Amino acid sequence: MTFEEKLKELRAQHLELLTKKNTPRYVNGVYERWENPIVTAAHAPLEWRYDLNPATNPFLMERIGIHAAFNSGAIKWGDSYVLMVRVEADDRKSFFAVAESPNGVDNFRFWPRPVTMPEYGEPATNVYDMRLTRHQDGWIYGLFCVERKDHSAEGDLSAATAACGIARTKDLVNWERLPDLQSSTQQRNVCLHPEFVDGKYALYTRPQDGFIDAGSGGGIGWALVDSMENAVVTEEKIINLRHYHTIKESKNGEGPHPIRTDRGWLHLAHGVRGCASGLRYVLYMYMTALDDPSKVIAEPSGFFMAPEGEEYIGDVMNVLFSNGWIADPDGTVYIYYASSDTRMHVATSTVDRLVDYCLNTEPDGLRTALTVERINRLIDSNTKI
Repeated sequence: MTFEEKLKELRAQHLELLTKKNTPRYVNGVYERWENPIVTAAHAPLEWRYDLNPATNPFLMERIGIHAAFNSGAIKWGDSYVLMVRVEADDRKSFFAVAESPNGVDNFRFWPRPVTMPEYGEPATNVYDMRLTRHQDGWIYGLFCVERKDHSAEGDLSAATAACGIARTKDLVNWERLPDLQSSTQQRNVCLHPEFVDGKYALYTRPQDGFIDAGSGGGIGWALVDSMENAVVTEEKIINLRHYHTIKESKNGEGPHPIRTDRGWLHLAHGVRGCASGLRYVLYMYMTALDDPSKVIAEPSGFFMAPEGEEYIGDVMNVLFSNGWIADPDGTVYIYYASSDTRMHVATSTVDRLVDYCLNTEPDGLRTALTVERINRLIDSNTKI
C-alpha cells in the first residue's frame, strides 16, 4: 500500500469508530449501561499520533502512542456533553483533553489540542483525574491529582507524593493555575462543592498518610476554605467513613461534585477493598442534607456499580472509577465511568430513580445475620402481594 492508501484506510477506520452508534441495555431498574465504550485510546486524533508528512514518515508509523483514555470529569457545554478525559500516552504520562458529544452517549470527538495546563511550584511528573465544577462564583474549577517524586526516598523509584492541583477557566481551553491545596496530609480525589456554604468554598477531601495507602487517614472529608486562590485546609471532618469487611474497607473517595435535588444532595463515590486479585474498585452512592451537605442522610448497602464483562479487563484490572456525571434539566443523569484504567463508558438514569435508590435501599448492617434479615423481610413483603 502507498502512503496515501494507508492514510485513507486509517482515516476511514477512525471515522467508523467515532460515528459508531451506542445502545442502552436494561440492568436493574436503577440505571442502564450502554453497550459500547464511549472514549478509548483509539479515539485520539490521528494528528496526535502520526506524523502525516510522507517525507519525514514514509512508513506512516505511529510516532506518539496513546495507551488509554479514562477517569473523565464531565460538564454540560451549551447543548453538548463534554468530558475532561485523562489521556495516558505510552510513556505513562497523563494529560487532559476535552472530548465532546452532541448526545452524551456516542459520537465523542476530541477537541483539536490537549489542554495546556500551567505548572505550579515543582513541576509535576504526572497530573490526572480532574473533577470539573461550575461554581456559584462564575468560574469553572478543575481539581486534580498532582504527582511528584517523593524526595525523602530518592532511592525508591516508586515513591511519590500526591497533592490536589487547582485551576480555573471560563472556556476549558485557557486555564489559570492556582496554588495547590495546602493540607497537613497528602490529598487525592478532592472535589469542589458547586455552591458556597456559609460564605465559604466547600471541599470533599480524602486525607491519606501515603501516596497509595490511606493509613490512619482515609474516608471522604469535608473542609471549608476562605478562597480558592489560596486554599488552605485548617479543619477537616470525615463525613463518609471506611468500614471493615465492606466495599470501602481500604479507602474511599468522592467522585464528581454532588447533584442538588429537592430531597438532598446525590453523591457518587468509589470504594476500594483488597482481594486475592489485588484492589477492587466499585462505585457507591449516598445522600446528604440540603441545608447541610456534610450531613449524610442515606447510604444504600453495597455497591452501585461494579466491573462487568470486558470492564473487568484492562491496564489495572477489576476497577470502576467515576469523577464525572451530568444531570440534564429533564432529570436525565449521564454517569461517566472508566473501567480498569483503560476506557470510558456511560450509564444513564434519572434523578428520581437515584433518589429512590438512595432513600429506599437499606444501609449495610455490617453483619451477615442482618443481611439475611433484610432478604427475609423482602421475601415476606413479596408473599403478601
